[in-house]
Amino acid sequence: MEAIVHPSGRLIWRGQAMRCALGQSGVRVDKEEGDAATPAGLLPLRRILYRADRVPPPRCAMPVEPIAPSDGWCDDPTHRDYNRFVHLPHDARHEELWRRDELYDVIAVLGWNDQPVAKRRGSAIFLHVARADYAPTKGCVALALPDLSRLLAEGVTALRVLAD
Repeated sequence: MEAIVHPSGRLIWRGQAMRCALGQSGVRVDKEEGDAATPAGLLPLRRILYRADRVPPPRCAMPVEPIAPSDGWCDDPTHRDYNRFVHLPHDARHEELWRRDELYDVIAVLGWNDQPVAKRRGSAIFLHVARADYAPTKGCVALALPDLSRLLAEGVTALRVLAD
């Protein structure tokens, strides 16, 4: 079941609107690495990651895995691990999944540029927890933790992100 994401920062699920944060550069059909835009299109949920030291495992039908301090995501388009989960330390540029803030306490890995991976088409596109003020992301979709938990528990399987 798809949730619809509008470029205005609204996510529609089962007829109800929820506020969401999107990339600071808006939504783009032609997503590129480092452009801070959320990619437009159908983004299936691939797997769910969570911080077991902070939150219980999310209720959902998807595979759920705890993250560890040594977990990361490669965002270096010149590396063979580009747009893939990696263990740290890693020899290429990467994002740490174990963050000091709460943004990655629950992460739904979205199917963007992963089958197959194309260099420079964007990486680490997640559905994750929003900042309290819904500040823009670097390209992800972010929701308040209660809204994110509800979506997962109610069976969301994909986000359809509409273009600007």
